[in-house]
Amino acid sequence: MTLHEDAVLVLKAYEAQPELRDAYLEHLAAHPDGVYKPCSAGHVTASALVIDPARGRVLLTLHKKLGMWLQMGGHCEPEDTALAGAALREAREESGIAAGLALLPGGPVRLDRHPIPAPCNWHLDVQYAALAPAEAVAEISDESLDLRWFAYDEVAGVADTSVVRLLEATRARL
Repeated sequence: MTLHEDAVLVLKAYEAQPELRDAYLEHLAAHPDGVYKPCSAGHVTASALVIDPARGRVLLTLHKKLGMWLQMGGHCEPEDTALAGAALREAREESGIAAGLALLPGGPVRLDRHPIPAPCNWHLDVQYAALAPAEAVAEISDESLDLRWFAYDEVAGVADTSVVRLLEATRARL
């Protein structure tokens, strides 16, 4: 199965946010390359909110280019065969937590479509949540300016609405 086929299956199974889900599916139907960065009409990205429910905290990265506190995530790579795998890969790479991260069962937690500078125009983000092991030690990557654990109630003060909604949806699923 290709990443494009996996993305279509994942999105068809996703029951929340039907209008946005349908827009993602229309994008993929119109763009066979719609899961990869070179697609100038926009592209699917995969992200994961790294969460430590035992301590009531989430790990956010201060994005190097955007200067914003965000969940881990990014572009799908040619070697990716599944959106969930791409989200987990990004979470591992950007958090520095090499072992023990596991995606929260149940598939994507949310979708978030946001504009980005040309030539790409749009990110169609498929957002997952990744559970951090109790002994997790985070290590900053070269993709971010900082990496920090935040208590649930601190997130709204540092992150944008998309991250706050992702945290709310993740906590509702726990």
